[in-house]
This record gives sequence, structure tokens and C-alpha cells, in this order.
Amino acid sequence: MPKISYSVTSKNRIGGFNKTIEVDSDKSISIRAFLIGSISQGVSEIKNVLESEDVFSTINCLKKKLGVKIKKNGKKNYIVYGKGLGSLSARKNITLNFGNSGTLARLLVGILSTTPSVNLKITGDKSLKKRNMSELTHLMNKFGANFGKNKSYFPMNIVSSSMPLGIIYKSGVSAQLKSAVILAGLNSYGFTTIEEKKENQSRNHTENLLLKSPDVIKIKKNKIRIVGKSALNPLKLIVPGDPSSAAFFCAITIFTENSRLKIKNVCLNPRRMGFYNLLKKHGAKIKFKNIKKNNNEVVGDIFVRSSKLKPIKANAKYYPSTTDEYVILSVCAAMISGISVFKGIAGLSNKESSRAYEMKKILNQIGVKCNVTRNEMRIYGPKKIKSKNKIIKVGKLNDHRICMATVCLSLTTGTKCNIKNFETVDTSSPSFLKIIKSIGGKFEIQKN
Repeated sequence: MPKISYSVTSKNRIGGFNKTIEVDSDKSISIRAFLIGSISQGVSEIKNVLESEDVFSTINCLKKKLGVKIKKNGKKNYIVYGKGLGSLSARKNITLNFGNSGTLARLLVGILSTTPSVNLKITGDKSLKKRNMSELTHLMNKFGANFGKNKSYFPMNIVSSSMPLGIIYKSGVSAQLKSAVILAGLNSYGFTTIEEKKENQSRNHTENLLLKSPDVIKIKKNKIRIVGKSALNPLKLIVPGDPSSAAFFCAITIFTENSRLKIKNVCLNPRRMGFYNLLKKHGAKIKFKNIKKNNNEVVGDIFVRSSKLKPIKANAKYYPSTTDEYVILSVCAAMISGISVFKGIAGLSNKESSRAYEMKKILNQIGVKCNVTRNEMRIYGPKKIKSKNKIIKVGKLNDHRICMATVCLSLTTGTKCNIKNFETVDTSSPSFLKIIKSIGGKFEIQKN
């Protein structure tokens, strides 16, 4: 059934509020839980799953194309009947469609590359087809997988390795590539070793889930060692709230006078905290309370209130822990008088859109100067944004975070916006508009 396309218009500044909310469940953990559950030995229980398009793409690939039995067991709760390592199977020449999800694409390709007798076509939506996958295919070639002539962009073919051997991989800033190597290593002979530099440590949700199987993974300082051909224990977990989704509501609160917000049960994984650490460092009133550890993940409540910030200076070390938040950070920078600088952002060009350049276009529409080079972004925040007679227009980008950030910019400045293709937000945060409404934000929806 085709998606219903719609636009969102907003034109009124949000008033002060004092609210408690819960954001959508974490997308990264939800996708990883289904993938790892499907190759585990036994029955996995995954509760509070994010029911978004990217996660449904994951379920569809596993259940409808790769023979995994998955049952829904109440609201947001699922049971996955693991087939064990190397047991995913598909008819020759079928097509797996990853939709909009780069996470699903890279991680499932990692699993399939070392799964016996895989020979199929892989593709995605219009946005995913624009994302360069050459680093992924190069890494999977090392395990013995073959992708034919087209190794950079979907659609492409994948033929798995007949004799996968573990590799040594020096990881960069991409958690998805690191996870793909880890998952490919699970069904390879021998050991797979991942070396991470301290400054490049990316999110570690895959490792945290695999720690349920201590015989499979060993982590020592900056080295991850995967023991190939060892059975995985099933998972039993409750997915916490997504800190990337929470960031948008934190930004609205900080830049709206007389506002306070409590966000309950959010994943506070230290490797996801770049946005919050940066804002706190520059004057944001943010606190974390009720902190506990569930399934090797730190979880707690975020308390945030209106704040006056200094211009943000973020060097390259922040990129791995802030990858998904630079879009909303750009909005924050526009609201702060002075020059904010984000360095080490080259990876933003290979997201759902070329995010730094798209944010430059948006900020220019409200008179905010922004310079973007390959690896740096400078935003010249004015003393006051003059919103009268201005309108922010966002076309069909298929980028959920650009859409969400533009709503936040409109609500905090009172600038009118018109955002097409807003249904793309359902890939990661289907409750976004509902939560905006609950804190007093006003908007209109028009079907296209």
C-alpha cells in the first residue's frame, strides 16, 4: 500500500510550557535487536519496539524474505524465533528492499555476506539509492562476498562468501560499518578483530546486545574481538527512548522562554551524548536523573529548561557521538548570537540528504548566514531572527531529520514554514507531531 504524502505548515511561535513526555523508542536498538534475535539460538523477546517504517522494513525483510518467524505479542512487543547463525535463507534472485534505512542496509548486508548460499538483489527507496555503499561492499569483499560490477549504489546483487574468514578492521567514525563487520564476523571462521581509536569510538549498541553472549564477543580497551561460529544467546530486552528524537524537544525547550520539559526513559548511552554534552558545555540547563542500566545500556530521564547559550564550538571529536544531531544543532546555532563552528562533518554528505548543505539553504531563507565546506560548517547567529514576511520552504528531500528540525525552527522563531514529504518522519519518529501538539505547538497538515 503506497504511503500517503502530506505537507506540514507552521507559522506560530510556541508559548512557554512545563510538560512531561516520552519520545519514540530507539531506532538503532530496535533494528539491531530484530537482526541479532533472528540469528540467535532460541526465542528472543523485544519489548517497546519502535514501530516506524525503518523497523517495519527490517521485520519485512526478515519475515517475508529470509524465513524468520516473528510474532507480535501486544502493543510494541515482539517475539523473534531465532534460526541460528548462518541459517537465514532466501530464494535465488529475490529482492530485499531496505526502504529508507541505511542502518538496516549495512547491518543486514553484514549478516548476509557470510550466510551460506545467499544470491539475491538488494535495493532501497529513492533516498537510500543515492547513498554511497562502496565502503561497505569493500569491507564485505574481504570476507569473500561478491557484489558484481556495481559496488557503490543500490540496486546491486550480493553473493555470499562460501568460505568466510575473520578479518582485522580499523574502524572509523561509522557505527554502521563497524556493526556490519561485527555481524559478518559472527559466522566467519576464526576471529574478527575491530580496532577503534578513542577519538573515533562510535555508538556501541551492537556490542552491548552481543554481550548477552559472552563467549562470542570480547572487548578490551579499544579492541573488539569476535569469535566466529559461536552460538548466540537469545535476547530479552525493553527498548528505551531514542536520544536523537529527544534532542528536537530539548532544543525547543531551551529556546522557548519560561519552559521546562521532562523526557522519561531515554537511552543515555555515553556514545550518543554529543548533542547534550555540547549544549551543556555552552550553557544549556540539562540534567539527567533516575539513571539505571538495562541490557548494558544506560537509561534515565532528561530534565531541560529555558537557557541562554554561548556560540557552539564543536571539534571533530564530537562527530561520532553527535552524527544524527547536527541538523538540530544547526537550528540551535542559528538561535545563538555569534559564530558557531562544527568541524569534522564530512560524513553528513552521505546521509538521507547532504545535510549540511540542506541546512544552509534553510537558514539562508530566514536571513542567517551559513558557510559550509566539505568538513566544516559555520553559522553566524544574528542578535535576533526577523521572521516577518519570511517563509521556510522544504521540498521533497526524504530526510526525516531535516523535516523535524524545520518544525523546531519555525516554532521557536515564529517563522512560517511549509515542509513537503513530511511522511518521511514516520521512518524514525512517528509520534513527533503528536508530541509537538502535546507541548503546545500548532501546525496544519495538508495531503499532497
